[in-house]
Amino acid sequence: MTRNGSSFLDLNYLDILASGDTVIHRIDPRAKVLATALFIIFVVSSGKYEVSSLLPFFFFPVILISLGRLPTRYILLKILFLSPFILFVGIFNPLLDTAPMLHYGTFSLSGGWVSFFSMIIRFILTVGSAFILIATTGFSQICAALEKMGMPKTFAIQLLFLYRYIFVLGNEVLRVSRARELRSFGNRGKELGVFGSIAGTLLLRTWDRAQRIHMAMLCRGFRGEFHFRRPCRIGKAEVVFLACWTSFFALCRMVDIPALMGRFISGVIR
Repeated sequence: MTRNGSSFLDLNYLDILASGDTVIHRIDPRAKVLATALFIIFVVSSGKYEVSSLLPFFFFPVILISLGRLPTRYILLKILFLSPFILFVGIFNPLLDTAPMLHYGTFSLSGGWVSFFSMIIRFILTVGSAFILIATTGFSQICAALEKMGMPKTFAIQLLFLYRYIFVLGNEVLRVSRARELRSFGNRGKELGVFGSIAGTLLLRTWDRAQRIHMAMLCRGFRGEFHFRRPCRIGKAEVVFLACWTSFFALCRMVDIPALMGRFISGVIR
């Protein structure tokens, strides 16, 4: 299996991590979904030149990883695997925004580089929080929570199926790609017509696989209902969890904590 293929399929490990039994895992999925959604909104809505003010937001993923006993290296590798997308989008910022913004002696940093670094930080925070949410909740639990929060049941089920069938499609793509590589050498098998044939074969194979999976689900009693592994209720822990993190996010947006700490330390040293 190729390196990219193994990284793609390794996303199943997030659902395995969701079966843990820690204080974060036991919190109602709705509270975690709301907290993560608010976190992403506060981070994404920050100014494009904000860098230092985003650093306190790292407390949220760090604390959840620690309390949820999640493998930090695994989460970081998943973020790194997706990083080329944001790098490709943001690398043009320094070329488009060349006005100097920060000066330190003879060194100056343009606004494009500042916005590029800000974009990378926001990407790490938002993507990391999404992985942590799945690793502490499970995607099926997230879909069930969204349904209980008002999402139409059909949309929630389709979202769950989309997540599940991504791995089915990924498996078929890897098998077809491996079969093509074993039957060709050099530049053979890379013609446009070959890829058209592969796409048709992939469509037929995934269609047949999806039908067999659907029949297996019906045989096991699936009727479009979500089932929680733990009792679903909003209690004192969920209210405290959501209230504390919401207050913290609002504080981070209203107050530049790193700048405030820098001024305080400078005043003490003087």
